[in-house]
Amino acid sequence: MLNLQIESQQRWLRQVDANLPEILIDHAHCEKKAAACAMNLILAYVDQTELCRELAVIVNEELAHFQQVLDLLEKRNIRFGRLVPGGYGRQLNDLVRKFEPHRAIDRLLVASLIEARSCERFDLLARHVEDPELRDFYASLFESEARHHTTYVRMAKYFGDDADVKQRLEELAALEAEIIHRGDPLPRMHS
Repeated sequence: MLNLQIESQQRWLRQVDANLPEILIDHAHCEKKAAACAMNLILAYVDQTELCRELAVIVNEELAHFQQVLDLLEKRNIRFGRLVPGGYGRQLNDLVRKFEPHRAIDRLLVASLIEARSCERFDLLARHVEDPELRDFYASLFESEARHHTTYVRMAKYFGDDADVKQRLEELAALEAEIIHRGDPLPRMHS
């Protein structure tokens, strides 16, 4: 369903256990970036009305999630602020081809893989953390992240045929798996 080729490793859960406040701050940044990504896609493909409508829904949902994480941080007296970003998103975005329509396909598929990895990580957190509020919170995000993943994959087909999109998704998913396997020393939602 999520088109991921590997599961998250136990190393990531150890990072969560040792750095939960930092992971929560990074989660807020991830929601903000997800909203910005969808907005940037609207700006880039403004002539695609249906795509823009679907992306507007994602922008609003991601901003609502951002607000929810900010509220969670405030409730826990964790100050939201800047963090050095992990390398995951940059490494994935470096894979985007430069010319249209391949660029559009790749941008949408990279967004889909980030949503898929978030979905998988939220499910892990919902089952791993002991705090009932956090368990419930992460369980509540699973469905929308899975929906965003499938929406981005479907929207990529506005720019290419089904077979080409499927093949490129498999290629990008294999490269995403390598990034996850290498990991990141920074404790981040996608490290």
